[in-house]
Amino acid sequence: MTTRKLKALETKKTLLETGLELFHKKGFDNVTVDEIAKKCNVSKGAFYVHFNTKYDIFNEKFKDIDNFYSTFQQGIPKNISASEKILMFYKAQMIYLRDELGKDLIRNVYMNAMSLTINKNHYLADPDRNLYKVINSFVQEGIENNEFKEELTTEEASVLITRCMRGTIYDWIIFGEEFDVVQEMTKFTSTILNGLKK
Repeated sequence: MTTRKLKALETKKTLLETGLELFHKKGFDNVTVDEIAKKCNVSKGAFYVHFNTKYDIFNEKFKDIDNFYSTFQQGIPKNISASEKILMFYKAQMIYLRDELGKDLIRNVYMNAMSLTINKNHYLADPDRNLYKVINSFVQEGIENNEFKEELTTEEASVLITRCMRGTIYDWIIFGEEFDVVQEMTKFTSTILNGLKK
């Protein structure tokens, strides 16, 4: 890799980390592209070389999060049921979102996603995300091992299970601090999984 490309990667990383830090401290709506660029000692134009909007910083971060999901999946015991794998995976996801990203950042991700024209290609709903591929693989395993009913396809069952995740995150955003996102995720997802079991 050339020195120029290395410098570009370093600049992008700095913009990403600085943007996320400012969003966390001040709230997404209170941070401008100018402020991110200034704090990184680069021009506003340099920001736009790497990101189209400040919202794209979220999309970049979510790619990192999906890499976390893939890594976590590899550590899940092979000898437990598909339901247990899904619950273990979702518990780790909720802890990661709560402790690493925080409610304010996630709220802004969802608010910005809802302000756009949502379609199948939106990153939060993209079936090619690692998050959805992991859940899909667990559901497929559950069907093949006769744990889940075969009345729904793998895709249909996966959609129901991932709605548990998105719905719980949405409730976490709108309800007060007494809402335990890990506990509520477990209850909601367990109920759906029990309905899918043979």
